[in-house]
Amino acid sequence: MAFVAGARAQALAPPTLGGENPTGGNTGDVVQVITAKTAPALAKKTRPVAKEPARTSSEKRISSTVQKPAQSIAKAPARATFTMEPVRPMNQQTVNQTAEHGSRFSFKTATGKRESVPVISQYYPKRIVYPYAKVDKRIDSRLVQAATLAQERSHAHSRSRCWHYVKDALLASGVIESRPKTELARDAASELVHNYGFKKLSITDPFSAPVGSVLVYGTARSVGHVEIRTKDGFVSDFRSPTPSKRPLVGVYAKL
Repeated sequence: MAFVAGARAQALAPPTLGGENPTGGNTGDVVQVITAKTAPALAKKTRPVAKEPARTSSEKRISSTVQKPAQSIAKAPARATFTMEPVRPMNQQTVNQTAEHGSRFSFKTATGKRESVPVISQYYPKRIVYPYAKVDKRIDSRLVQAATLAQERSHAHSRSRCWHYVKDALLASGVIESRPKTELARDAASELVHNYGFKKLSITDPFSAPVGSVLVYGTARSVGHVEIRTKDGFVSDFRSPTPSKRPLVGVYAKL
């Protein structure tokens, strides 16, 4: 009776739960049927995952240093391209850099007015042009000769003997017959007018004085200065392209 019950139980058991090998051999392994009730139990029996050992502070700093560049590279957005304009000062004139017809430079002022200036293509250092003196036919021609003699005898720099050199030039040219006796240059005007027939010309600009005329400078408290006008400058004991900066007493000549 026991044999019949065992055979019947074996016949009713499903073939997949048996211990038979597909090839026909019995391996003797026990197969467990997993149901909803047995799943939590299997999860508890699984091998726990080993926890990462605690790292020291130095290892954490090294790890963060290695990971930061990668994170910054991953998070860095694409760089945008910007066009930078030059910084211009405020309240400056807006300049148009194109020259008109290649000879003028046009620009706009702060008030919005449009103007232009000539374009300088070459540079001439010390190019200062002073007006040339004219020869006045009304004055004595010997004064022109006196200007030439004074130019030939003059020096590059002053020797504080201006009236002395002018006396020599006037006497050598024959425009005066005797040597003036005054010592101070400021007294030359009165002596030339009263003793030698010179007259004061109605000229207040030294550059407008004719060739050969005598220019007297000074005040009542100064020694003064005397020079003769040449074609391209002024001469006394020294030559200069510009007149004296002292106050002009007058321009004198013999007519």
